[in-house]
Amino acid sequence: MSPSLAKSSEKLKNEIEDYHKGVKYLHESGIQKVPKKYIFPISERPNCYTINENPQVASKHNLKLPVIDFSQLYGPNRAQVLDSLSYACENYGFFQLTNHGIPEEVIKNMVDVGGRFFDLPLVEREKYMTKDMTTPVRYGTSFNQTKDGVFCWRDFLKLVCDPLPQVLPHWPSSPSYFREMAVTYSKETKILFIKLVEAILESLGINVATKNKTQQNDEEIMLKEFEDGSQLMAVNFYPPCPNPDLTLGMPPHSDYGFLTLLLQDEVEGLQVKSNDDWVTIQPIPNAFVVNVGDHLEIFSNGKYKSVLHRVLVNSLKSRISVASLHSLPFNSIIKPSPKLISETNPSLYKDTNFAAFLEYLKSCDSTNKSFLETRRLT
Repeated sequence: MSPSLAKSSEKLKNEIEDYHKGVKYLHESGIQKVPKKYIFPISERPNCYTINENPQVASKHNLKLPVIDFSQLYGPNRAQVLDSLSYACENYGFFQLTNHGIPEEVIKNMVDVGGRFFDLPLVEREKYMTKDMTTPVRYGTSFNQTKDGVFCWRDFLKLVCDPLPQVLPHWPSSPSYFREMAVTYSKETKILFIKLVEAILESLGINVATKNKTQQNDEEIMLKEFEDGSQLMAVNFYPPCPNPDLTLGMPPHSDYGFLTLLLQDEVEGLQVKSNDDWVTIQPIPNAFVVNVGDHLEIFSNGKYKSVLHRVLVNSLKSRISVASLHSLPFNSIIKPSPKLISETNPSLYKDTNFAAFLEYLKSCDSTNKSFLETRRLT
């Protein structure tokens, strides 16, 4: 090999190694432009504006999601709240949840400790890097490092939350209070999820109230399955990007699972596909953005929609979000509820499970992530 080819080969090898160290590492190294590996095709780039660069244009693209006051669910307005919940899930696939009962301190602590984890030296964060998608803790970058043709501008820490006694010893022990804060947050979001599921089932006309005190009905058994169900937390970090118009923090995707409870900081970034346009979700302090996952769309036989969403980045500020994804246990079969199937409303989806999703995820490029489409019956 000629010296020039050897030099080019070594440079390429070093660049690949840098990509796999994550965008936090690239930002800290002082790069002045986005590497080619992160540049999306023109048709997939953010359209017509970038965050914080033209507020007048950006404001036209903001979407005010339905806002649901969770405290009203347990008062005389329960019927109206259930109607609002149904409307949001059916027409938006997203809503913002306020007065949800999780203390502000718990929320602030989770955002703070998540940020402090990403402030650790790379040598500390690298301890949790792995290609094994089933491990209890995984640190990485982009979406799927082994398959992504184009990398996205995101680093993440994913934590499997159940069964907690088994997975907790694998979670990061640094910062020193990380486990304490993350455990509290995961428990609080799980409790909130169960309450939300009960309300969503009721909004679909599936009541979990016991008719026979000595015998559980099918819906109560299902609710118990959710209580024992899966929970995955993803702490996402998006550092400032020198060319935010060329890349994405996350490509368009829908969420695997039943419901996702997303905690955002004050920096805009989340966009939802609405009427073939991408619109930005304005953060509400201490509120959760809740979205319908693929499992709920399947369970509701298409009544509630799992909607494509993506994340933009900006050149001025870093952004942190914490996504808590909830569903039935990993070994459960997800299928349309028999209560919602009839001769005039036949099943629209194949049965599915977590194993099928993992196989799909391993085989696809994240810029073309549409697992739900593979579950539809033609």
